[in-house]
This record gives sequence, structure tokens and C-alpha cells, in this order.
Amino acid sequence: MFYQLQAERVETYQLFEEGHEAYLRTGPHYDFDHYRQLVHEITQAFCGISKEVLEIKEKLHHEFDRPALSEHIEKLQSKEKQKLELTAKLQLARQRAQDHPEDEDCQEQIQEIKHEIIKNKEALSEIMQDFKYDSEECD
Repeated sequence: MFYQLQAERVETYQLFEEGHEAYLRTGPHYDFDHYRQLVHEITQAFCGISKEVLEIKEKLHHEFDRPALSEHIEKLQSKEKQKLELTAKLQLARQRAQDHPEDEDCQEQIQEIKHEIIKNKEALSEIMQDFKYDSEECD
């Protein structure tokens, strides 16, 4: 179930990215209402996933006495929150770059944020590896 929820997160990010690309194509007179609806739906999806993940975390900790696994989930949730914030930041930077093509700082900022996202994804991957390793310890 936990791995399925992480897969849903990946799919949700994909939808968010595709939706933002579609939004950028509506520039310079952006279709903000449509994009705001997308952001609302994405937020709802992430909230639902987080709620289920936190329920799993609680069960691992209290019902199955697996505090290490519970801790991995806590770290994962924190990194996922950071990833969402970075993704939103990247989307704003991309729009700024599109609106101000002459501003080279925009491209630099985009590259910096992309680098932060890569580091975040590596950390997420490491947490997932640790979770998998620790969960197999008792099997």
C-alpha cells in the first residue's frame, strides 16, 4: 500500500507538470482560472495521499512496533513537502522566464531550483531504499 501511494505521488507530480506546461502555453494572457483549479485538484490529491501515508506511519509505530519504519515515513513526508514547494517555486520561475526572456537571472534561478529538486529526489530515493531495507529485515 505504501509503495502504491508513492507511485500515486509520482503520477500526481506528472499531472501537475503537464498542467503547468499547458498553462504556460496560454501566455501572455494566462488562463489562471483553469490553472488554479488544477492546483486545487493537485493539492487535494496530495492531501489525500499524505493522510493515508500518515495512517500507515501510525500503524507501523503503534500496532506493529516498527518505529524505524515510522521514522523513515516521517522523513519522507518532510522531503515530499519540500519537493512540492520546490516544484511550485520552479513553476513560478518558468513563468517569470517566459514573461521576461531578456532576464538571464531567470534561467539561472531555474537551473538552481532544478538542482535542488535533483538533490531532493536523491534524498527521497535514499529514504525509500532505507525503508525497503529495514522492512525486509523482519521478513
